[in-house]
Amino acid sequence: MNAALTTIYTAIAHLPGEVDVPDINPDFSAPWMAGLQIIVSYILGTALVVALGALIFALAAITIRAIPEQARGWAGDNIIKLILGIVALGCVSGLFQWLVNFNFGF
Repeated sequence: MNAALTTIYTAIAHLPGEVDVPDINPDFSAPWMAGLQIIVSYILGTALVVALGALIFALAAITIRAIPEQARGWAGDNIIKLILGIVALGCVSGLFQWLVNFNFGF
C-alpha cells in the first residue's frame, strides 16, 4: 500500500505546473447560421413580447373589477404559469444572446 502511494506522489510531482491553453474562438461562418440566428431571434423576441403582454393582461384582469369574470378566472389560474414561462423565456433568450447574439436583420 505504501509503495502505491509513493508511486502516485511521484507521478503527481512530475506533472507540469502550468499549461498553455490557446484561445478558442467559435466560428459561426456556416452559410445557414445567419438565417438560423435571425429566425431564432425573431421567435424569442416575439415570444417574450407576447408573454409580457399576457402577463400585463393577467395583472390587469386580477386588479380591475370591470373585466369579465371569465378573464379574471383565467388570469388567477394562469398567473404563476405566465411568470414561470417568462422566466424560462428570459433565461433561454439570455443564453442565446450571450452565446450567439440576437440578429434581427437590420
